[in-house]
Amino acid sequence: MRRFIIGLAGVLSLTTAVGAQPASRGPSVAKPGIVRVRLVTSEGPILLGLDARHAPKTTQNFLEYVDDGRFDGTDFYRASRQKSAPKTGFIQAGIRTDARRILPPFPLETTAMTGIKHGDATISMARGMNPASAGGNFFITVGPAPAMDARAGYPGYAAFGHVIAGMDVVKRILAKPTGGGMDAFKDQMILKRVALVSARRLDGVAKPTGLPKAWLIETGPRQVK
Repeated sequence: MRRFIIGLAGVLSLTTAVGAQPASRGPSVAKPGIVRVRLVTSEGPILLGLDARHAPKTTQNFLEYVDDGRFDGTDFYRASRQKSAPKTGFIQAGIRTDARRILPPFPLETTAMTGIKHGDATISMARGMNPASAGGNFFITVGPAPAMDARAGYPGYAAFGHVIAGMDVVKRILAKPTGGGMDAFKDQMILKRVALVSARRLDGVAKPTGLPKAWLIETGPRQVK
């Protein structure tokens, strides 16, 4: 099973990171280069601002999942809290390892390339050991997380936007009871489902990929002979 965000628990720093954007900006008008996406969850809505100017490939990947409806009906399944400061950490959501929903991988846009650091309320792509393995899973930080930024010998993760509104929802999800999991996921799996009901872009025109949507194909009950 593919593992995402390897070994990050307990390494989140509380120092202020460059590039964090306030989560209280008005949601009515998007800034130039920013594409807004509204996530509807079972805990409430979260409004994202994706930075298409500085992280074009990562933003495009995320929007392909959004425009195809590939996030609809998935979950926020992980809450990783820092032991020394349990109100900080990150929550993770997406398709997990559902091969029916996955789109082709894309090159990693590091924080050194984009200038978008992992500050508070940052959205970034989860990935496996391969830097180019990011796809249909993402995370949102609560508190600065500079350990996820690129540095010498370490590519880090692809931050590509910020939460504009709904950090109260993000924090509620982070506080959910957790358990189970293995390795880097140990004790971090959310025990009671937090549904990601839908994800919709609010700016620009939707551009579905046209690729098959295998997860929508329902198989009828087997007939017993």
